[in-house]
Amino acid sequence: MCKKDEKEVFCDRNSPTFPLYTFTNRSSAIMKTVSILVPESSVLQAIADPQYLFSAVNQFLTLSGKKPLFRVQLVGAKKQVKLQGGSYSVHTDKTLKEVKKTDLIFIPALFGNMRQAIDQNKAMQPWIRQQYANGAEVASLCVGAFLLASTGLLKGKKCSTHWGFQQEFREMFPDVEVMEGSIITEENRIYSSGGANSYWNLLLHLVEKYTDRPTAILASKYFAVDIDRESQAAFAMFRGQKSHADELIKKAQEYIEQQVQEKLAVDELAAQFAVGRRSFERRFKQATGNSIQEYIHRIKMEAAKRSFENSRKNINEVMYDVGYTDTKAFRSMFKKITGLTPAEYRNKYNKQVMLN
Repeated sequence: MCKKDEKEVFCDRNSPTFPLYTFTNRSSAIMKTVSILVPESSVLQAIADPQYLFSAVNQFLTLSGKKPLFRVQLVGAKKQVKLQGGSYSVHTDKTLKEVKKTDLIFIPALFGNMRQAIDQNKAMQPWIRQQYANGAEVASLCVGAFLLASTGLLKGKKCSTHWGFQQEFREMFPDVEVMEGSIITEENRIYSSGGANSYWNLLLHLVEKYTDRPTAILASKYFAVDIDRESQAAFAMFRGQKSHADELIKKAQEYIEQQVQEKLAVDELAAQFAVGRRSFERRFKQATGNSIQEYIHRIKMEAAKRSFENSRKNINEVMYDVGYTDTKAFRSMFKKITGLTPAEYRNKYNKQVMLN
């Protein structure tokens, strides 16, 4: 049962439909139009999830004695959009031409070849730009960042996207700063999220912004999402970044990967491949996006992650296996790259540890 006064709504602990929370009464709040785009070659779940969340928040608000805050609509270039080779068909509420003004735009994750997906959805670019110019906020989910960046709105700004697509994103949009490992990036009414399900953290962030903290917490509990997760680094798998044409640098990368137990110096590597240090460093950075030292640390930390996941070795044993002798330096670098301490990572991802 909920009781209202002028400022707050208190929901009874014994209510069968709603837990006990205290909410600021915003019954006079202006309704917000949330437009969820339905691009060609998009991920169905990244369309359904924001629709489900913001519709559920409306129900939470109603149960607490307030008016619904969000007008949620699916918007596409046409009335019906087929996804995943025609396996699914999404019927939009409105076409782009029918939406003259909106408050918040969601660009869902794309699927398949990013360049082709952008080309398929060119009609959405001027609409997104125009709505942003009219005051709308724009949020991309996961690799929806590629479509957002194609509008030009991210030029000179920061952006988050799936960790597995960061290098491709940098190559396609060199004028955008990729925030490696970040779950949420916000700048000048533009939002972006990290990979896969981490977009839920952005959705909850926006729920909190438009409503309040208790409502966002309730939503996080209802959907079983960790509301304050800050990094996707622990999930990232370092893939070596070899989609380039510099054969000498590829050989250097392979050498580094084979010498994971050794302490490698840049001068020694340059001599190994008969190239000047400055030239070697420049070419390595240009080809991989990492400095040589960054690459060495990433390779060693990736080997450490695999060991923590699949063996019973203690932290010192893993540290020595990847060429570290300074415990503090190892722990510091591991946390910098993964966002977790070695012990936290092992406890989280090693089934043998979890079963003991």
